[in-house]
Amino acid sequence: MSIDQSAAAGALKAKNQARINLLLSLTLFGLLALMWMALWLATPNFLSYANVNGILRQGAMWAILAMGQTFVIITAGIDLSVGAVVGVSTVIVAWLLTHDFPIWAAVLITLGFGWAVGMFHAFGIVQLGLPPFIMTLASLQVLFGAGLLITNGASINITNDAFTQFSRNDFLGVPNLFWMVIVVAIPAYLFLHHSRWGRYLYAIGSNLEAARLSGVNTRLMIYIAYSLSAFCAAFVGILLAQRIGTGNATQGQGWELKAIASSVIGGTSLFGAVGSVLGPLVGSFLLTTINNGANLLSINSFWQFIITGGLIIVIVYFDGLRRKRG
Repeated sequence: MSIDQSAAAGALKAKNQARINLLLSLTLFGLLALMWMALWLATPNFLSYANVNGILRQGAMWAILAMGQTFVIITAGIDLSVGAVVGVSTVIVAWLLTHDFPIWAAVLITLGFGWAVGMFHAFGIVQLGLPPFIMTLASLQVLFGAGLLITNGASINITNDAFTQFSRNDFLGVPNLFWMVIVVAIPAYLFLHHSRWGRYLYAIGSNLEAARLSGVNTRLMIYIAYSLSAFCAAFVGILLAQRIGTGNATQGQGWELKAIASSVIGGTSLFGAVGSVLGPLVGSFLLTTINNGANLLSINSFWQFIITGGLIIVIVYFDGLRRKRG
């Protein structure tokens, strides 16, 4: 049996769930539409141009972060460091711009930082045998601490108008930040659903040892998965720095939970081998709408955490039932 054949066999479980994933994504999209309609009826300000733009801008960053996280979760791994990578990336790009680096150089260096962090995570997991949870949790702490040391706990103001203006502009009436979701989603979709590399990720999530014995370079694929996750996080850090005009290591604090929640709510299985690109996108905007609607309705913000946690419990529970029946 060839590598591609074995990888396809390992991904059979995910392919058999393709219709279920699509149905879940459409259901979530319908739920999102119903939420928008209900909030529009409850508060006229919800569908105002400014509010919708705010939802699209915030949801866009969570969506990109969730897509990167999805690559890792499909391999039955986890990346708890993405929030810290976002925060430190805002610091790096802000520091470079304040030291007269050209925008293109600051962006490339920051993206390179994200890629290096992902490689470091994969090294710890593959070479040192550390569990992904421990490796990325430790990295989260280190990165936050390093970012705070660099800035001494303060923020770095970005005075480069050409850099910050991008996040404030629209194209065809749609915020530029939302277009960045499309820029990331298209290659992510092609990679995950229409390439042998994507099939390898599903095979690893289904059974790591079986994939390795079948000839899949499991170590390389884990390096790719974690590098993509951290790379997306660094990209989000750049977009966040553009939006708020500052670099601060704490800006992405807690966003790792948003990324994981968006991915899981979108149908990605924490047990591995099941997931898509569309689901996390819808899941991220669902969470953004919940947060935005709660704020407009003056609902205690603590309810946002309860609702998000409840959604995760329900979806993971039914995913577990599906696995037992399968």
